Amino acid sequence: MNLHIAQVLGFIVTLGILIVFHEYGHYRIARACGVKVLRFSVGFGRVLWRRQRSADDTEFVLSILPLGGYVRMLDEREGPVAPHELSRAFNRKPLWQRAAIVAAGPVANLLLAVLFYSAAHWIGVQEPKALLSTPAAGSLAERAGLRAGNLVTAVSTDGSDWQDVQSMSDLSWQLTQSLLRTERLQLMVSDAQGHGPHAVSLELDTLDTYEITPQTLARIGIGMPFTEPVLGVLSPGGAAERAGLRQGDRVLSIDGVPVPDSQRLLQLIRANGAQGESSAAAWRVQRAGQVIELSVRPSVEREGEQRIGRIGADLRAPFEMVTVRYGLWGGVSQAMQRTWDSSVLTIKMLGRMLIGQASLKNLSGPITIADYAGKSILLGPAYFLAFIAAVSVSLGVLNLLPLPILDGGHLMYYLFEAVTGRPLSDVWLERLQRGGVAIMLLMMSLALYNDVARTLGLH
Repeated sequence: MNLHIAQVLGFIVTLGILIVFHEYGHYRIARACGVKVLRFSVGFGRVLWRRQRSADDTEFVLSILPLGGYVRMLDEREGPVAPHELSRAFNRKPLWQRAAIVAAGPVANLLLAVLFYSAAHWIGVQEPKALLSTPAAGSLAERAGLRAGNLVTAVSTDGSDWQDVQSMSDLSWQLTQSLLRTERLQLMVSDAQGHGPHAVSLELDTLDTYEITPQTLARIGIGMPFTEPVLGVLSPGGAAERAGLRQGDRVLSIDGVPVPDSQRLLQLIRANGAQGESSAAAWRVQRAGQVIELSVRPSVEREGEQRIGRIGADLRAPFEMVTVRYGLWGGVSQAMQRTWDSSVLTIKMLGRMLIGQASLKNLSGPITIADYAGKSILLGPAYFLAFIAAVSVSLGVLNLLPLPILDGGHLMYYLFEAVTGRPLSDVWLERLQRGGVAIMLLMMSLALYNDVARTLGLH
């Protein structure tokens, strides 16, 4: 499937599933509380399709703008209600029932996340093994004594309660959480065969940042998984081809410096050109069981504000993969934990952005969602389910924020009513709604700007 087609399809399917589940949460609890639901709409604006069994039943509609949805309930504040139907009006229901109906939408998104994460865990995914590549010079990983080929098998924040690490994605997730909590993370590492296990400590609490960016990963020193220092496809006429290198050559050393993995190889190549000029380097490579010595001089190219060396060869050998799959209860347990952790992580990140400790560039909009949706579809059903689950968590948490236009804002109204014994006045409701709309428009504009900036390479 073409990536662009996958992006469009993935975006539509993702948005459709999330909207339907969210609104169904409101709808289902409203019906359970005896509230008459007039309309269940997916999308806004002109109606494209409608279905209604009878005049007294709910009208289900599909509208032209699929960027949300709504459930319209019988309510005296929105129009006259016949005397015989007053008991079915939303505004006549007890406070706890109205709060439950409002909260049901975000809760439905969180339950959907648990369901889809569970399904992804049951299906299983192929992920890179948690084998570490050469850490960046001066990074936390290098200072901790980590080396290329180390296998991370477990992590702990206190040295006593250890959690198994299934893959590099699992390790990255643990790093992200510890970074946001500004706590040290201990790793149980061994060699690639599992021999010589020992604990090392990453001092993440010493970093003055809360964001996982390429710069942060460089300071931590844990980035791409380990790959063998084997050359891939060579560019015609490139420095590698001119020097006599061939696809499949395994690089042993450069100017006497051992090359344990492709990450170290990349570092040495890029560094030979950082001063604006490159020099011929003595390469020792293994080819068909023989050791060959060659002189290789990288070409110098500009990357942003820097100059780096390049040889015109693919340096990424295949990652060593593992299948991550859980049983029935294990999948549900992991899904519940991931949903909880993701919710807390989202709240913390929003809080960091609010007080200026994290960049507003972290906000993403529809273009980013479509991009990741398309890529996850191409990777397979488990990846796509996990992607929908992740977005569903974000949507659920976002809707619980105390902004007037969101479900969380309505819950704040009900909290005020519970404390004071009286509902918020219509004047204040109108003012808060206008403020909420302004804030949401600002957030949506910023998210869309970030999307465009990423697409154009400005972020």
